[in-house]
Amino acid sequence: MSDNKNQNSLAKKVTDEKTKKSILWGATFFTATTSTVGAGFLTQTAQFAQDYKLSLILVIIMVFAINIFTQINVWRILCVSKLKAQDIANKIVPGLGYLISFLILLGAIAFNIGNIGGTALGFSILFGINFKAGYYLAGIAAIVIFLSKNIGRALDQFSKVIGIIMIFVIFYMTIVVLHGNATSTTLTLNYGTVFPKNPSTLLFPTITLMGGTIGGFILFSGMHRLIDAGIDGEENLKGVEGSAISTVAITTVIRIMLFLVTLGVVARGIKLDPSNPAASAFKYGAGNLGYMFFGVAILCAAVTSVVGASYTTISFFKTLNPFVNKHERILTSIIIAISTFIMTILGKPAKLLIVAGSLNGLIIPIMLIMILIASRRRDIVGDYKHPKWLFVVGIVIVVITSYAGIESLTNIKALFM
Repeated sequence: MSDNKNQNSLAKKVTDEKTKKSILWGATFFTATTSTVGAGFLTQTAQFAQDYKLSLILVIIMVFAINIFTQINVWRILCVSKLKAQDIANKIVPGLGYLISFLILLGAIAFNIGNIGGTALGFSILFGINFKAGYYLAGIAAIVIFLSKNIGRALDQFSKVIGIIMIFVIFYMTIVVLHGNATSTTLTLNYGTVFPKNPSTLLFPTITLMGGTIGGFILFSGMHRLIDAGIDGEENLKGVEGSAISTVAITTVIRIMLFLVTLGVVARGIKLDPSNPAASAFKYGAGNLGYMFFGVAILCAAVTSVVGASYTTISFFKTLNPFVNKHERILTSIIIAISTFIMTILGKPAKLLIVAGSLNGLIIPIMLIMILIASRRRDIVGDYKHPKWLFVVGIVIVVITSYAGIESLTNIKALFM
């Protein structure tokens, strides 16, 4: 492997096993809770639980399988190459890394706008703060994290704490709703069937949930964090792969619990509020306490997603331009400030969120193709041998996600007609 391959290693190698495990778990929670579980995650899961009822469990299983193998493919190659996604892309096709980084930036700003709104909703529910003030508080909270003296440690600890809070809140709601249904003698429950009459109807939620969990910056956030922390190379492959699998597992557990909460509510014949299906599921499930718990969940999910999107977006530019690397915190804060300002002007940026989803759908297959090509390039991975079965599975996922990208473009066309 060439000597210049390591020039983007921005931190000293971590040799202490205790510190290494802490950083690996930090990266796991960083991807699962700080990047994946946001306002869109909560809304999509609740809406699809109402639309497809028990059949959604098949979708969750499919998305889980796709996410596992995509994460492993990507994280393994980034780990052994010691290169970030944009640098691998530039080695495959000169200039492609710049294009992908720009698309990541656009998508991150759009999703930040939605999550700033989600954070403001949490502030409103919990503290009665009006939305405009909530937007500013959300932006300030995210910026304060990045101004921390030790940004890496702050992100790790912040991700773990927030992740545990979210899991506890949603777990509590799951127990309350399912226990209430099981012990009631007056409710007539309709959970639907596992296998729908027309299985093709499950394609749309599968594509949507997949894009929301491995789309855009999310696919690379944890591994970019590990490279920044100096945890890369073949000697760390086992730990990195374990972190990738744990990331998907935590995300899936949260989704299943949220699915059960919503399913337990809609099984009673209750129709969720289309403007905020997740909030109404919590409220109908456990009254005002449930609604307050939703405030906690959306506040944690949304503000962490702003942090995850902003940090990972800057990580795509740090190796492309030394100015970005030198002024990382300031530029990250500017991205958050721009997102906050746009949210205060637009209020409900639905079109931007759809465009962001479309960009995510396009980025997944492009990047995975680059990763699979890189797995066969000695100038990138050296003597490392990527498992053939994992390569084949990656090709299958490219086909699936390419179709998702086409569907996303169709949605953009319909939006502006």
